[in-house]
Amino acid sequence: MPPSIILSRLSLSTPDGRSLLSNIDLTFGAERAGLVGRNGVGKTTLLSAITGAHVPQSGRVIVNGTVGLLRQDAQLGAGLRVVDLFGVGAALDRLRRAERGDASTEEVSEVDWTLETRLATALARVGFDIAPDTELDRLSGGQVTRVRLAALLFTAPDFLLLDEPTNNLDRDGRKAVIDLLAGWRGGAIVVSHDRALLETIDAIVELTSLGARRYGGSWSSYRAQKAVELAAVRHDLAHAEKHLSEIDSQAQATAERKARKDSSGKKKRAKGDMPRILAGARRDRSEDSGGKAAQSTERRRAEAIDAVDAARRRIEILQPLSVKQPSTQLPAGREVIWLDRVSSGYHPERPILRDLSLTIVGPERVALVGPNGSGKTTLLKLIAGELRPLSGAVRVRPDFALFDQKVSLLDPAISILDNFERLNPRAGANECHAALARFMFRADAALQEVGSLSGGQLFRAGLACVLGGSRPPSLLILDEPTNHLDLESIEAVEAGLRAYDGALLVASHDEAFLGAVGTTRRLDLAI
Repeated sequence: MPPSIILSRLSLSTPDGRSLLSNIDLTFGAERAGLVGRNGVGKTTLLSAITGAHVPQSGRVIVNGTVGLLRQDAQLGAGLRVVDLFGVGAALDRLRRAERGDASTEEVSEVDWTLETRLATALARVGFDIAPDTELDRLSGGQVTRVRLAALLFTAPDFLLLDEPTNNLDRDGRKAVIDLLAGWRGGAIVVSHDRALLETIDAIVELTSLGARRYGGSWSSYRAQKAVELAAVRHDLAHAEKHLSEIDSQAQATAERKARKDSSGKKKRAKGDMPRILAGARRDRSEDSGGKAAQSTERRRAEAIDAVDAARRRIEILQPLSVKQPSTQLPAGREVIWLDRVSSGYHPERPILRDLSLTIVGPERVALVGPNGSGKTTLLKLIAGELRPLSGAVRVRPDFALFDQKVSLLDPAISILDNFERLNPRAGANECHAALARFMFRADAALQEVGSLSGGQLFRAGLACVLGGSRPPSLLILDEPTNHLDLESIEAVEAGLRAYDGALLVASHDEAFLGAVGTTRRLDLAI
C-alpha cells in the first residue's frame, strides 16, 4: 500500500474544550501540501493529531507509512550535541573509540562505519556543514532548526510534517529548506507563511473555522483561485444588493397603490355610494390581504438582507486590507539616518559592527539583510538610540518609530484605543475610531486589551496606532516583522506599509515581503 494520511470526519479541540476544526475530510499522498490559515485556527494541532500526540474530539486519523515531525518551538535540553538530535550519540561515541583503538571487541562488531558519512549527507541536504560533535549551545536558533530538519531526513520518513520550518532562518537557511522541499519526492505537509517556500508546493490546504478546502497548485495558483472567488462574491453582493433594492421598490409601490385604493374607498364610503356591509367586507379583505402581503414582503426582505450580509462577510475574508492614511510630508532630499564610521556592540573588545557608514534620505525604503548574527538587530537598536556607539557618530530624525518583534511601543495592559490616544494625544474621539477602523479594528474590536492580541493583530494594532494619527512619523524601523505572523496578517501589514509615504528601514529574510513593501536599496551586513 502506498504511503498516505487519511483524515476522516476529524474534529479537533483545544485542551480546555474550545472547538477548532470540525468534520475534516482530507487525504494526503506522495505530495507536498502547504497548510495555511489564521493563527489559532488549528494548524499545529492538526499536525499533532496526525502523529498521535493530540487526541481528536471525534473522527479518525489513518497513517499508512512513517512520519517525521519538525515542531515550531521544541524545547531542547542543555549539553546536547548535534548528533544527539539524530538519536545516534552513543553510536558515534562507539565509532570514535573504535577509531582510537579504545573499543572492545564486542563494540567494534557493532560499529556503524558509515555513520559519519550518513550524518554529513543529511546535514548537507539542508545546506549545513558542521561537525556532529558540535554542542547545540554554540548554534543560533536558525542553525538548530536546520540540524533538527536534517535529523528528520536521517530517519527517511514517508511523510515530513513541518511546522513553520523557515521561521528564524536567514536567507541561506531559507534557501536550503526551499531547495530541499523542491526536490522532495515523498509526502510533506508544511505549515508555513513563507510564500517563497509555498511556491514549491503541489497543493494548498486552507483551514478556517468552517473547515478545510484544498486548492491545487502552488501559492500563485492559490492566490489566483482566491481572486476568482473574490470576483464571484463581489458579483453575488451586487446581485443581492440589487435584489434587496427591487424588494424595497416593490414594497414602496405596493404601499402607494394600497394607500391610493384605501383613499378611494374612504371617499366612496363618505359619499354613501357603497352599502355599509359591502364597504366593511371590502375593508376587511383589503386589510387581510395587505397584512399577508406585508408579511411576505418582510420575509423576502429579511432573506435578501441575510444574503447581502453573507456576501459582505465573505468579501471581508477574501479581500486584502486596503489602507488610506495621512502623509508624513517627508521631502525627497531630507536626511533621516546618518551614520559615520560607526562601531557598536555589547563588549568594547568585540564589536559586532565595525566602521559602518550609512545615509538614508527622503522616503527611501532600505532592506537590511545578512545572515543571523551579522548585526542587524544591533544596528536597529543603535539607530533607535537603545545602544550607544563604541565609536563614530549617529544622527537620526527624532520622529521615528521602532517595531521590534514584540511591538514594544504598545502598552500591553491597556486597550488598542487607549494606546492610540496615548501615542496621539491631540486626536479626537472620531479621529481615533476612524483611524483604527481603517486597520480593521472597528467598534468593540478597538477595545481589546493589547496583551490579549495574536501576533498578527498586535503588529496591525501597532501600525494603526503609529500610522493612523494626523502626522505619522517620518521613519519606520522594523525588525523581522513577518516572523510568527500568518499570511493574512502579513498581507495586512504589507498594505499598511504600502500606504505609508515615509522612509523604511526593514530587517528581514522574507524576500516576498521586501518586494511587496517596495524596498529599493539593500544594506547587506555580510559584505
